[in-house]
Amino acid sequence: MPFWSPQRSKLSTKILNITISSLCKAKQIAKAESVIIDGIRIGVLPDVVTYNTLINAYCRFVSIDVAYSVLERMREAGIPPDVVSYNSLISGAVRKCLLSKALDLFEEMLARGVTPDAWSHNILMQSLFKLGKPDEANRVFKETVLRGEVQATTYNVMINGLCKNGYVSNALSLFRNLQRHGFVPQVLTYNALINGLCKAKRLKDARKVLKEFGESGYEPNAITYTTVMKCCFRGGFFEQGLEMLSDMRSLGFTFDGFAYCTVIAAMIKTGRMREAEEIIKIMVSSGVRPDLVSYNTLINLYCRQGRLEDALKLLDEIEEEGLECDQYTHTIIVDGLCKAGDFVGAQKHLNYMNTLGFGYNLVAFNCMLDALGKAGHIDHAVKLFEVMEVKDSFTYTILVHNLCRARRFLCASNVLVSCLKCGYQVLRATQRAVIDGLRSIGFTNEARKVRLRIRLARFVP
Repeated sequence: MPFWSPQRSKLSTKILNITISSLCKAKQIAKAESVIIDGIRIGVLPDVVTYNTLINAYCRFVSIDVAYSVLERMREAGIPPDVVSYNSLISGAVRKCLLSKALDLFEEMLARGVTPDAWSHNILMQSLFKLGKPDEANRVFKETVLRGEVQATTYNVMINGLCKNGYVSNALSLFRNLQRHGFVPQVLTYNALINGLCKAKRLKDARKVLKEFGESGYEPNAITYTTVMKCCFRGGFFEQGLEMLSDMRSLGFTFDGFAYCTVIAAMIKTGRMREAEEIIKIMVSSGVRPDLVSYNTLINLYCRQGRLEDALKLLDEIEEEGLECDQYTHTIIVDGLCKAGDFVGAQKHLNYMNTLGFGYNLVAFNCMLDALGKAGHIDHAVKLFEVMEVKDSFTYTILVHNLCRARRFLCASNVLVSCLKCGYQVLRATQRAVIDGLRSIGFTNEARKVRLRIRLARFVP
């Protein structure tokens, strides 16, 4: 074989492409560009695969604009961009939420005579759904069906998009219709539909699809079961939620810390502390290593039970596990100390948070403000309010509400007016409490002024 031949050149370009792909995966795009230049210098010319690899890398690691500039380089080299070139650009635009850019690229692809494939249409449908244009996505889907380009991925995109845009009934109808025509759903199909049904609070349909999922030969994972279980708890169907837990364990499915915490949190919110503790025991006996979310859930449980010493011990355990407490962790502690009436301890813990570099924790301060008011320490609550560096609508609502409880209606009206001047809003029930309270103590003119101020605030943007 001579030194140069078409076969040898083709082999060299293939080796070049393997090298470029490896460098791009390692995020060494500058080196990949150097290799291309060196290859051209010795007669190894890049092809469409070479440039498409570059486009994909630039989309993922640099920017869409830089990736788009590669198209011009391809044309200068006499290599027309193909459908893969545009698919990479469109997909990259969708990943970066540049949805309008994705649609423009699709239009450009058509204008340049590049025929879209099934992947192109799937990406286009995703973009339209994310833009809140389900009708246009449906039109693309119908066109894809007529051309016979539909894949299982296309159905998944359509069902997922319909669910996320609130068209759960349409998604379920499409799912059933596809089943009648022989379509075999995938794991992604089931998960998307179950998630959509749960968010729409259609628990019965979600459980039915979950049962079909288990009978299909596929294995529902922890996320699938947890999704339905959360739906049960949110809808107040606690027994059914616990049944999901039991079913999953009996079937031998992996039950992670997140799923356990979902159950425990639901039990805590409904005051079922004994059952929450039982779930904790099951979690520990299962060998699940707690993460920060798990610890926060346990701390919350102990604080609600008044077991502050146990809660504080968990802070040490978190450090021993190599984890770092977040603001939520410390906020739970502050709230627990306040509810136990230990306001000095709560203030000390707030100061301790500042030493840890968390900055100003408005939620924790709001918890303390509310606890002081409810405990009857309204003067201390007012002083705390005055020294607070940051306030929000909840801060004002908490203080106004507690001032009304203490029948300090004039003070409450002053705080309410200052709140409105700052552009915040207080709950309407609290506003009414102030007005009714002022009238009850004979300050009808003041009540009228406050009412007028509230009306004016509604018209001020």
